[in-house]
Amino acid sequence: MQDTLPFIRPLVEKYDRPGPRYTSYPTAPQFQAAFAEDDYRAAAERSNAAASPKPLSAYVHIPFCESLCYYCACNKIITHNRERAAEYLAWLKREVALQGALFDDSRRMTQLHLGGGTPTYLSNDQLGELMAALDAAFHFAAPEAREFSLEVDPRTVTPEQIHELHALGFNRLSFGVQDFDTRVQEAVNRIQSEAQVVELVAAAREAGFQSVSVDLIYGLPLQTVASFDETLAKIIALRPDRIAAYSYAHLPELFKAQRLIRPEDMPPPERKIELLELIIRRLTAAGYVYIGMDHFALPEDELSLARENGTLQRNFQGYSTHADCDLIGLGNTAIGKVGDSYSQNVKETAQYQARLEAGRLPVMRGYRLNADDVLRRDVINALMCHGRIDFAEIEAAHGIVFRVTFAKSLEELEEMVDDGLLAITDAAIEVLPAGRLMMRNAAMAFDAYLSHSTGRYSRTV
Repeated sequence: MQDTLPFIRPLVEKYDRPGPRYTSYPTAPQFQAAFAEDDYRAAAERSNAAASPKPLSAYVHIPFCESLCYYCACNKIITHNRERAAEYLAWLKREVALQGALFDDSRRMTQLHLGGGTPTYLSNDQLGELMAALDAAFHFAAPEAREFSLEVDPRTVTPEQIHELHALGFNRLSFGVQDFDTRVQEAVNRIQSEAQVVELVAAAREAGFQSVSVDLIYGLPLQTVASFDETLAKIIALRPDRIAAYSYAHLPELFKAQRLIRPEDMPPPERKIELLELIIRRLTAAGYVYIGMDHFALPEDELSLARENGTLQRNFQGYSTHADCDLIGLGNTAIGKVGDSYSQNVKETAQYQARLEAGRLPVMRGYRLNADDVLRRDVINALMCHGRIDFAEIEAAHGIVFRVTFAKSLEELEEMVDDGLLAITDAAIEVLPAGRLMMRNAAMAFDAYLSHSTGRYSRTV
């Protein structure tokens, strides 16, 4: 079944404005330094005491990279000194033990994601140590109930290592490709061959990974519609289960690495719209389903099935198939969501180590949700994951009259209704096919903090 995703350029251009990605609500700019370690511990206690405690999930941040990709805005450490990674792993295992002690032994970890940086900067032996520590602290669910993934830089692993990663317990891989065009690769200092990626994807299939994903970036220096069309053709031929196509945000005033990109190599603003249209046309014609935001999946993939049956979830890693979990952030800068709270660890490795050396959790800031936050989070999640807000469901869960509580929001959405992007009935708000690219814009109408937020956001389309 071909996915229907109309691309109406005048409307795309009209609604392409800065806005949150809503991997959380409230979003990160609302996190507060007053939220400290004792607040986090209290949130874990409330989570354990819930009538039906949620399964556990973890995001582990590995900040190391061998070389600098000029486009990268992530928190990373560029080094060839492997001793630094060994030291970091020792501290990370200490945090794992401290965090594990906060959660009841009866709870099981069903989700795990390693991001970076470059998680495969760690050797497979070191990753094995980490997995053993995580299992001891959080008690992995049975293999068939797990969604354990990691990001892979194709320049850092061999086919043999891919097989070893599967043996360690990972069942999903995400390969960072970005673009196959050599001129673009040179402009962003990330040189990798198509042959490398093809060989590793084949190894992942042979090893038995349940899902293989590929990450692309559009809007990079020297990209053209013709050159990126060639990259897309090669990716489609590989037939990964999932494809994430991210829009590049060029903010050299914020990210030092981006200053190494020559200004004259940056494509004109209209190029991004052209590239997005190309991505949608090529991937949907190839049979991929548009999940939401930047994500596409094959019809038989779990994400597509979850979108169809209404079980799709969203968290700090993007879209997920598992029921809502308590997400534990591990490593410097990692973000978690436990119970009715969000939290983020300290950024600097020296601070991270100092906190752990003192036997403390490295929580830097966070936020405890109030009743209005929980209500709006449910509304935004329904919109972002299911493309529909059922008024009766929200009213029953929160004891409100939807049209009264959200009268201002409904008024703000009238323009999107007039443009054929949304339908508002007596029972629901429905995202129409032409509006699926603008879901973030619709979600913004329910954000109580947006008018006075100090955050810098990517563009919504």
